[in-house]
Parts: sequence; structure tokens; C-alpha cells
Amino acid sequence: MGRHPQPEIKQRLLDACTDYALEHGLPDRLGPLTQATGSSSRMLIYHFGTRDGLLREILGQARERQLDVFTDLLRVRSDEPYLTTLSRAWSAMTGPRGRPYLRLFGRLHDSAGEPLWPGFREAATTDWLAPLEEGMGSLELATVVLAVIRGLLMDLDATGDTARTDRAWHAFLATIETA
Repeated sequence: MGRHPQPEIKQRLLDACTDYALEHGLPDRLGPLTQATGSSSRMLIYHFGTRDGLLREILGQARERQLDVFTDLLRVRSDEPYLTTLSRAWSAMTGPRGRPYLRLFGRLHDSAGEPLWPGFREAATTDWLAPLEEGMGSLELATVVLAVIRGLLMDLDATGDTARTDRAWHAFLATIETA
């Protein structure tokens, strides 16, 4: 008779694997994840089925964490103008709090990530439209703001030029404010 699934062990393993992936990225093999969890490859496969199954669950949990953090950053606050909220959100998204998510999900924005998370590119776009629409007052403006955020994040990922992308973001916000 086989072992019965133990969800608390699986969750503990997933938490440790997700923490590892946010700090170091997704590994090409299970070794680093077994070290991060203090477990074995056999136990990871037992709980997650396959390496790709584990990687999908890691990405899913990391995405849930990112949604919690970034959605809170983008939510409307009654005590401040929304452009101030956007300015603060950009700083957090591109700073130490947000960078692990940007690194981890960066590779999923191209077609290479499609096998691990089919439809990620669409989900990664539409996830942020609701809070942006509420803050900007229209879906069209929210779409423009999101396009600028995504473009500057891709630029930052490719170049590492934080100073220039920060200046571009603040110039964009100034343009919106004067429009």
C-alpha cells in the first residue's frame, strides 16, 4: 500500500522551491531544488509528478504572490492622486521587492515560456488592467499605462539601466498629468 498524499509536506516543498526560484530563477535540473528543500528528487517527483509539473506549480505560486503584491501597489487609494500611486508602484516593482518577480517571469514573456505556462503573456497583461482602469478612469488609458509599464520593464530587463527607465517612467507620468 502506497503513502497517502500529505498536502502540508507538498506545500512546504512548494514554498521552499518558490523561494529558491524567486531568488535564483528556475533551475535546469532538480538538484538545486532538492538542496533548497532539504529533500530528494524522488520526493519532489512524488509530490509534483514531473519536473515540469513542479516548475508549473512554482510559477503558479510565484504568480499568486506577485499578484498580491503588485495589485496592492496599483490599487486606488482615497488619500492620494493616482499618479502618485503609480510612481510609488513603479519604484516598488523595479526595486528589491519586485525584481525577483520580474526576473522569474521575464523568460515567460517570449515563446520559450509557452510550454511551461501556455497563455502566460495574455494573463500577465490582463491581470493588471482592472486596478489600472479603476485608477485611470478608462480601459483605454489603463491599456496605455500598462503598455508603457511593460515596455519599460522589458527595457530594464534587457539593459539593466534603472536610472534611464526611471526617468522615462517619470516623464511619462508628467505627460499624463499635463494632458
